[in-house]
Amino acid sequence: MHGRHTIWFPLALLALMALITIWIDRNVQAPQAKRDGSSRHDPDYKLNNFSTTKTDADGNLRWVLSATEMIHYPDDDSTQLQRPRFTQYTVGKPYTQIQGQRGFVSSNGDNVYIMDNVKVVRQAFEGRGEMTVLTEYLHLIPDDDLATTDRPVVITQAPKTVIYGTGMIYNKKERTLKLLSKVRVHYERPVERGQSKVSVNTNQAKQNARLVAGDRSRAANTRTKQTTITKATTDKRETAQTKSAATNKQRQPSPNKNQTRIRRHYEQTVSP
Repeated sequence: MHGRHTIWFPLALLALMALITIWIDRNVQAPQAKRDGSSRHDPDYKLNNFSTTKTDADGNLRWVLSATEMIHYPDDDSTQLQRPRFTQYTVGKPYTQIQGQRGFVSSNGDNVYIMDNVKVVRQAFEGRGEMTVLTEYLHLIPDDDLATTDRPVVITQAPKTVIYGTGMIYNKKERTLKLLSKVRVHYERPVERGQSKVSVNTNQAKQNARLVAGDRSRAANTRTKQTTITKATTDKRETAQTKSAATNKQRQPSPNKNQTRIRRHYEQTVSP
């Protein structure tokens, strides 16, 4: 009996070690790559002229996301968009439309990123003009009605307000827009219609009066210059004539004494 226990104990130990080795090999070895392409960042399908919508619990339209091309990647369940256009709606409020050259949607659809030549247009409402935002990158959280960016932005508010800044948080639900740094504002106060006409007419009359006064002044200066030139020319002519007469007088030869004597002798001879 003692000999049998001596033989079986090493065999049981070897079997236990073999089982441990197999378990370690199965758990440590990297899983084999799937042949369906899901482990690589390759698209599994594409759509042209893609469009999707979302509504609230009452059936009201919340937003519409469309693009000229949509590409889906199964490895991270992400979606890339070409020429995306995101339109957000709120009951009783103006809609906002966002568009760019490229876009990206997260796996759960909670985050939308729009890049390159991004343009945001909020429609006019309640006496407020249309607002336009230009930037190069925008992060959208559709369910929270938020749009943020850390890039420079240019905001145009009709009729004549332009705002420059870097970094923006736009909350459509609360109708607030916050700029984070480097803010500059160019604002022109609008003029009422009646005041505008009076101002335009008054300014036009003043401008016409200035033009007439300027024409009269230029005409008077021209006449004065012409009179001065004419007088100066006349004076020059008289001076030249006077000098010429004096010169001719000086050039005339004086009578010779012999000629005077002969003339007197002749007068005495022929006198009756």
